[in-house]
Amino acid sequence: MVKPKIFIVEDERRIARFLQIELEHEGYETAVEDNGRRALDRIIQGDFDLVLLDVMLPEMDGMEICRKVREISEVPIIMLTARDDVSDMVSGLDLGADDYITKPFDMQELLARIRRALRSHYKERPDDVDENERLTVKDLIMIPSRFELRVKGEFVQLTKKEFSLLEYLLRNKRNVLSREQILQAVWGYDYNGDTNVVDVYIRYLRSKIDERFQEKYIHTVRGIGYAIRD
Repeated sequence: MVKPKIFIVEDERRIARFLQIELEHEGYETAVEDNGRRALDRIIQGDFDLVLLDVMLPEMDGMEICRKVREISEVPIIMLTARDDVSDMVSGLDLGADDYITKPFDMQELLARIRRALRSHYKERPDDVDENERLTVKDLIMIPSRFELRVKGEFVQLTKKEFSLLEYLLRNKRNVLSREQILQAVWGYDYNGDTNVVDVYIRYLRSKIDERFQEKYIHTVRGIGYAIRD
């Protein structure tokens, strides 16, 4: 069974280390970051199942991180706030946080909130999606209406652009698509940047899917472009 991965964003080392030890003892995989701007970059890469997000951080505070993450991802976020700062709680929830807990906190309460957030976000929902809504290849399943991607039964977080690119490839499964076709479909006709952006995003997808699950989904056709094949 794949362990849920929790990202601890906390600049107080004592608290971060305590959280890491307790969460790993409970069977979670963890990663820690103490800098707000670096934390945002790592969250955008989409490799975490839940984020524990402190409000006060260097370079970028938790509120701004939450706002920016919610523009591209629905990854569960639990805010860590000061006990007497009700405004932090309200602001965090308004910005899209799933929950909050005040410092100092009881670890058992935090664990319960983490379990609830994971169940709520990642639980297996009734299979009520019409087959025509599913885009599949091998053991990869995408449901665009839910902004949902599962590979080998595991949920994978993508940015909006990565999701759009993968969706376009899946809707044209087995067809070889040129970089120009992909640019027009995913970035739009008015995009004036370098076509290398397609190669960059293909690398992002391969890192999150092909390499992570050790299965080849995205194929390169030399001199032409890319294709997804069974």
